[in-house]
Amino acid sequence: MALNKKPVHGMKDIMPEEMQIRDYVISVIKETYGKFGFAPIETPCMENIENLSSKQGGENEKLIFKVLKRGAQLNLETAKTDADVVDFGMRYDLTVPLVRYYSNHANELPSPFKALQIGNVWRADRPQKGRYRQFMQCDIDILGEESNLAEIELILATTTTLGRLGFQNFEIRINDRKILKAMAAYSGFDEKDYDNVFIILDKMDKIGLEGVERELLEEGYDSTAVEKYLAFFKELNVSEDTLTFMEEKLAGILEEDVRTGFREIIESVNATKGDYFKLVFDPTLVRGMSYYTGTIFEIAMPELGARCGGGGRYDKMVGRFTGKDIPACGFSIGFERIILILLENGFKVPNSSKKVAYLIEKGISGNALCDIIAEAQKERQNGTQVLVARMNKNKKFQREQLTADGYEEIKQFYKEGLKN
Repeated sequence: MALNKKPVHGMKDIMPEEMQIRDYVISVIKETYGKFGFAPIETPCMENIENLSSKQGGENEKLIFKVLKRGAQLNLETAKTDADVVDFGMRYDLTVPLVRYYSNHANELPSPFKALQIGNVWRADRPQKGRYRQFMQCDIDILGEESNLAEIELILATTTTLGRLGFQNFEIRINDRKILKAMAAYSGFDEKDYDNVFIILDKMDKIGLEGVERELLEEGYDSTAVEKYLAFFKELNVSEDTLTFMEEKLAGILEEDVRTGFREIIESVNATKGDYFKLVFDPTLVRGMSYYTGTIFEIAMPELGARCGGGGRYDKMVGRFTGKDIPACGFSIGFERIILILLENGFKVPNSSKKVAYLIEKGISGNALCDIIAEAQKERQNGTQVLVARMNKNKKFQREQLTADGYEEIKQFYKEGLKN
């Protein structure tokens, strides 16, 4: 019986053309983030299952690829719960591993610590276009910085990277979990209901204001609170200055330092940013992870109808490991979505070195072969990318493939001599 040649469902093989783009994007990311002082780190692909299922990862905790215990530790006959048979899990994001890493090495790291992580994560999700069960994430995080300088640096580093990759007219949408809570309090919701209200609000872009109203009422929330909540958003939509409107409406409810700090982030980024993106206050932005405690942001590309990353502040997460809270904030680029957009738009990797192919007729050997290889080595030392290969039977198709792959010159070596 023949082995299955297809990859596991929800995972994919990556062809050379895409791999070149991925490598190029990673190089731009590393170089740009490096200029902002972010240091690359790496964490294992597996984490202890209790870390991954600590009720901090939202819906992702339902999508963990769990790893069975091994050897004598695994006893399926007596197992009653997952805990009896599972001890590890494949990481579903890079934030939980980063926090564990920081908690383990805090005494060896500078403060604040600016981390860059690029690596695969795994989710037992339903595969669809641009959504896989194994995919790469790219995160930058700042741990130990209490002030909003962390948010400002994260936004500027991320947008600078996207700009270098050629993206234009995108938006960074920004909100704060404390603003969300103040709006819920203003409307009259009970504090215990906030998270569920936010989950429904997060569907605004899919079900609209009427859909949000319907779901809130179906959940049994007081109709007066629902009406006041939705009126807030209706008035925001027609306001010329949504941030000022929000500040005035929530006066006495929203803490003053939250208001001034949030405005300072917006003003600082707008004062220094390029003209290729907009910073937009979005009071409906929620972000699904329950570990966010303050500012949250998301990358939106309206022209492409895509969201390409996001992040926020998670000041309580380190304390789950160490017993002491450490301020932390991070921003993740939607690496796979960006690669998909570049591929669909026919992106070509800038290549400064010339590409030359040496095709050698079968039968050429000995000193003649050595001379050809020596010539190829000399060109490589001078900065040229040289492919050396034997000629195929279908020489025309071989040349066409090489030309499509960007080889500018094809040298054909026959027994009787060189032909171009």
